[in-house]
Amino acid sequence: MSESGEATDLVNKSVVKAVRLLRELAAQPAGGATASTLAKASRISRPTAFRLLHSLERAGLLDRVSGNYVLGWEMARLGRLADPYAGLATRTQPVLQELADEFNESVTFSVATAPDHLDLVAEAAGSHVVGATTTGMVGKQYPLHASSSGKVLLSEMPPDMLNQVLPATLESFTPHTVVDREVLLRELAHVREQGYGMIDNELEEGLLSISCPIRDSAGKLAAVVTINAPRYRFGRDRVPEAVGRMRRTVQELAGVLWPDSAG
Repeated sequence: MSESGEATDLVNKSVVKAVRLLRELAAQPAGGATASTLAKASRISRPTAFRLLHSLERAGLLDRVSGNYVLGWEMARLGRLADPYAGLATRTQPVLQELADEFNESVTFSVATAPDHLDLVAEAAGSHVVGATTTGMVGKQYPLHASSSGKVLLSEMPPDMLNQVLPATLESFTPHTVVDREVLLRELAHVREQGYGMIDNELEEGLLSISCPIRDSAGKLAAVVTINAPRYRFGRDRVPEAVGRMRRTVQELAGVLWPDSAG
């Protein structure tokens, strides 16, 4: 038997389904959800879902409040102990490098750690990354309104959250930075519609950047992949090609992050 076949045989389907239930529950409102709601959202039969939810509750990973399941105390405790990026960069690096090599530009991978926060945790670079783009971006924070990944994140927010997150005055980094709130809101609606964000000379003069969202099985934004390139060799005419290729990269990364999510 091949190594991949052996790995498949080692996968416990009940554990995979239990994890799927946890992911679906994490996507629910703060008040939690019923077993029926979670079973339907996870595409798991109700009897199976009920048994798994009961086991997770016994282990402290879930609690029940007013008839709804919510993430439990043990889940919170383990989450505080976990390194959220341990192994993540290693798992995603080959996929990022393939994209970077194809376009010969820099590529980054950011994780949505909160509704209003992205952590840049991995990067890759083509052979001639010079000019407006450089390596060494891991750990850096970028202004949400003036970065392509930030615009993807902002486009996910409801209006009330946007009003809280965006400062009263948007900082200008170049003459092209969008600082008019109404203009920005219209652009964010366009980002939601087209499925990617872009900046062109808005954060740095000569920098064009494109970002595509990566979603979990519940459709929630989990991460963002970005191509950064100098404008003199990567113009707007290349955007359609790049977006098409990045969407394939998104599918590859989803397979790396959640290999058994469809099981």
